[in-house]
Amino acid sequence: MISKRHPILTSLVLVLASMAIFVAALIVRIAFVPDVVPIASVEQTQSLWALELAFVLTAIENIAGLGAAIVLLVLAVHLMRCWFDFRRRPGAV
Repeated sequence: MISKRHPILTSLVLVLASMAIFVAALIVRIAFVPDVVPIASVEQTQSLWALELAFVLTAIENIAGLGAAIVLLVLAVHLMRCWFDFRRRPGAV
């Protein structure tokens, strides 16, 4: 749940956590299965554990990236609403 008092700080923490998960999954995938494509239909034979690991790590990367994008989108909408509310106040610049 996003804090009502510090939405920017909470959003920043969520984005940084998502990006840390993304980078960690990317590093693990590159370190352990660098030549494995997470698609079962390739010309070369691939070991099943490497294929599954690459698939899971790619899924984690995609979920973390999408999570960060959603948090940034929600933050942008929140900031726009705050800006429009500020502009509507009487006496605002």
